[in-house]
Amino acid sequence: MTAETAGHVMWSPDPIKQRLAMYTLEDVLNLPDDAPRVELRDGVMLVVPSPTFNHQDIAGLLWHWLRQHAPHELRASLATGVALSANLTFEPDVLLVDADTPGSNHYVLADRVTLAVEIVSPGTRRRDRLEKPAEYAAAGIAHYWRIEQDPLHVYAYDLRDGRYELVADTETELVLTAPFEIRLPIRDIAP
Repeated sequence: MTAETAGHVMWSPDPIKQRLAMYTLEDVLNLPDDAPRVELRDGVMLVVPSPTFNHQDIAGLLWHWLRQHAPHELRASLATGVALSANLTFEPDVLLVDADTPGSNHYVLADRVTLAVEIVSPGTRRRDRLEKPAEYAAAGIAHYWRIEQDPLHVYAYDLRDGRYELVADTETELVLTAPFEIRLPIRDIAP
């Protein structure tokens, strides 16, 4: 038995627009349903790699914990896009946004984001440790957490004077006063 193609070609970025770095948020919003998840970096589309089971477990458990503990003014979300500018978008693993953010949106503007969380994977180390925090800080996102997986370790940063300052670094319990009073046992988000 052989597989037959239905004549459908999977979407991929236009090579000319990609080379000229001409993509915008509007282009991303108009992608076909079968397009892969992408982030937009200076007008270039970058395919977001598929996460591992452990990565997704951490993200889901953290989302659930935040949903249970965050104040009603904040809403937890998984892998929702953040538009930092017309040609720069990211898809953090977990977000805390204003509670009145419409549920039908694929992207939220950075000024509605209270916390962006990135779970570091082998293929995203540089971006999650260096590039994304710098861009989140430049966009004014007040809090950034970076979660390393092996061993499970949370680094929490607050925005001060336009850059992130480390306020907590733990493998046992994350204790913070902002964005709200937090006492998160790290075992609660362990896969």
